[in-house]
Amino acid sequence: VQLQASGGGLVQAGGSLRLSCAASGIIYGNNVMGWYRQAPGEQRELVASMSNGGTTTYAASVKGRFTISRDNAKNTAYLQMNSLKVEDTAVYYCYLNNPFMARAWGQGTQVTVSS
Repeated sequence: VQLQASGGGLVQAGGSLRLSCAASGIIYGNNVMGWYRQAPGEQRELVASMSNGGTTTYAASVKGRFTISRDNAKNTAYLQMNSLKVEDTAVYYCYLNNPFMARAWGQGTQVTVSS
């Protein structure tokens, strides 16, 4: 499985960005896609995830501001990030939990929010 991440960039506080993550390869049902993020000097933390059945999970710090969605036909996940804060600045990594296989990671995408 390969993941191709896109989106990210530089935005002012209060702005919006959208991340995408397209998966290719053998992908089984009952999988989960999502994003982690890692700020400098911090541990990697789960931001949001979504199963192919539609179950979502959000970090408390992003709930109400970020929305994860999926297009299962395209094996693509999206992370809409609104009302961005300086503390959202981090490298964002998309991932795919595929049953019976190791977790796949996309390349990191830098998100920088300026004050």
